[in-house]
Amino acid sequence: MRAVPFTLYSRSYCHLCEDMHGALLALQGPGERFDIEVIDVDADPALVERFDELVPVLFGDLARPELCHYFLDAPAARAWADACAAAA
Repeated sequence: MRAVPFTLYSRSYCHLCEDMHGALLALQGPGERFDIEVIDVDADPALVERFDELVPVLFGDLARPELCHYFLDAPAARAWADACAAAA
């Protein structure tokens, strides 16, 4: 089973970040695995500069625009997961 990659820019004291992470995990279908890299924006001043007030921010591919921020856009995340499955 190939994992679907996601990158979640987050911070440790952010309830919206925890909510988005949980909602993304709940979106996994049967036999599907999401590989979610969680990056703490507060660990890097450049990331704070870029994402400070937007966290959580979710990407499927860092070379493409974000999938969503603040709240999970389930259709966008599902479309990314389906595109990854189709490419496998």
